Amino acid sequence: MSADRAEARTRHPRHQRRGEARLPAAVATLVAIALYLALPEQLLVAPRFVVPALEIALLVPLIAINPRRVTRQTRLSRILSLALVAVVALSNLGALGLLIHDLVAGAAGDGKALLLGALQVWLTNVIAFGLAYWELDRGGPVKRTQSGRADLPLADFRFSQDENADTVEEVAEGSSVKSDWVPALLDYLYVSVTNSTAFSPTDTMPLSSRAKVLMAVQSVAALLTSLLVIARAVSVLK
Repeated sequence: MSADRAEARTRHPRHQRRGEARLPAAVATLVAIALYLALPEQLLVAPRFVVPALEIALLVPLIAINPRRVTRQTRLSRILSLALVAVVALSNLGALGLLIHDLVAGAAGDGKALLLGALQVWLTNVIAFGLAYWELDRGGPVKRTQSGRADLPLADFRFSQDENADTVEEVAEGSSVKSDWVPALLDYLYVSVTNSTAFSPTDTMPLSSRAKVLMAVQSVAALLTSLLVIARAVSVLK
């Protein structure tokens, strides 16, 4: 790539005509809603349909603003998208707290239901924090694709593609520098999965304070689910 082309990519939007597809984020949110609806009664932080109804009410206008691809952003849409992620994450952390309380207090109930509930909480944790990383990093999905790199806020995460420009050609061609690569939802869900299984960053490093705080909260939640909740639920089955 010539120096002129590289400079042009720095100045001008990269994927202005396309942006990220709306469907993956919408599906991930709907899966999180379905997982909450399927939780046992004792793990609900509110009447069963209250939290899902609120989440749907936040999701519908976001789909209306960007029905196919996430290319437009208003102040309202930004507030709605962050509020939606916050509701999904906080309601799930609340369910985790109730689950731990029931186990510690000896109100375990049906061991199979608890084990299933722990799995639902863990999966929702992965989705919620994946969406959070997707919404926050470098200004969010609209900013990442519709703005030139010179106009992007500081990155919250450093992906391996951001440092592959000096490797062998078949790897370097997919780097951020040479291909103008930017992370998409799948990349952030992968970060969320690895953080929930390894309880620490793997190939993607948090850079900002807020990213470190979010990854720490997610790691602790996943650790509690994996070690305390699942272990206790399995013991109830015996």
